Amino acid sequence: MSVDARLYVSRLSGSATVPPSKSAAHRAVLCAALADGVSHITNIEYSQDIRATLGAAAQLGAKIQEEPDSLTITGRGNASGFVTVTRPVFCNESGSTLRFMIPLFSLTAQKVRFTGNGRLFDRPQAVYQMLFDRQGLRFEQAHDGITIFGRLRPGGFTLPGDVSSQFISGLLFATPLMESESTIEVLAPYESRSYVDLTIAAMQQFGIKVASRARKNGSVLYRIPAPQRYIASDFAVEGDYSQAAFLAVLGCVIGGISVTGLNPASQQGDKVILEILQRCGGKFKAVEGGYKFSRSLLRATEIDLADCPDLGPVLFTLGCFCSGETVIHNAGRLRLKESDRIEAMQTELKKMGARIEVDGDEVHITGVALHAPNAPLSGHNDHRIVMALAVAACGSGLPALISGAEAVNKSWPAFWDTLRSLGAKVEFD
Repeated sequence: MSVDARLYVSRLSGSATVPPSKSAAHRAVLCAALADGVSHITNIEYSQDIRATLGAAAQLGAKIQEEPDSLTITGRGNASGFVTVTRPVFCNESGSTLRFMIPLFSLTAQKVRFTGNGRLFDRPQAVYQMLFDRQGLRFEQAHDGITIFGRLRPGGFTLPGDVSSQFISGLLFATPLMESESTIEVLAPYESRSYVDLTIAAMQQFGIKVASRARKNGSVLYRIPAPQRYIASDFAVEGDYSQAAFLAVLGCVIGGISVTGLNPASQQGDKVILEILQRCGGKFKAVEGGYKFSRSLLRATEIDLADCPDLGPVLFTLGCFCSGETVIHNAGRLRLKESDRIEAMQTELKKMGARIEVDGDEVHITGVALHAPNAPLSGHNDHRIVMALAVAACGSGLPALISGAEAVNKSWPAFWDTLRSLGAKVEFD
């Protein structure tokens, strides 16, 4: 059932802890499910996406014990320990779950069907279609699911670098469990590499060896020995910079907000939000476990989204509060998320008077004083759209009604409670 959030004019300040990194949690759960032994994962939040990955891991045969904010996972040890798949693998609307699991479930050599919700199967899967076709394996995509049949074989894989890094990560997770060594060459331009670095870091913590080197043609070659075994490990999930970005932008607009639960040495690509805010004149300082953001005179800058697409929606909001023209480059992949995020942010922010122009994969935002929305704001069934619109309303000190407020459950179920803890008055219809 769709829920409307009514935001009233409020004075916000205080400190908030960001949720655990969804990207890190997906990877930790998957590695633990593949590992030989018992792993403990701490600092978990049970968002819809993480629930989807836990469900898929259980279908591979992992035994999962849940505590309020931690997990104990007994893994299968290797691909021969995978169990018979007796029902479709439900991925909800999680692209990470789907793309990480397809190569792994192929190793069962069974016919496996993947199902989900929303726009999941509108999102392109051509990379896997190509890989399966080249090996003579079955890969069928329809509007309501994907069916695979056949075991991916080791060898040399070549992938384009300008597609979702989830394809590269999915193949990386599976190749150590194959019969012999594989290589994965990622062609230039290599976008979203930071997400692949997170994957490799998680794999290495669970005992997997992966070597990489840059080639003269600009590509990156990964070499994965096989067969290898994932080894059980304890893993503490760090705070999520992609979610911290919403509070960081809000803090630079209104001041007086501290964001904690962050690792200053994080490899997360979305940590670049701090650099972007600095270029915009954002004022903040390090505090224990995070940063304190102060009200700032923000100015426009140019932003490349190639390695941080999840920041897209909140950067639209940021641009509205910057003097001058903010230019966002390489925004095209925003059209392939839970919603068309370019169209969604342009449509909704224009209801508040924003000046946003789109030219192909480039977005131009001219900073202007926003006004109260002239119509209800739609969340487009997209968690990051809902949160970015909430920041726009709170940052401008304007009342707003946002429909589809429940979409935040996909990644940050406590988002509205967090805003309330900072002083926001929010009511639900």
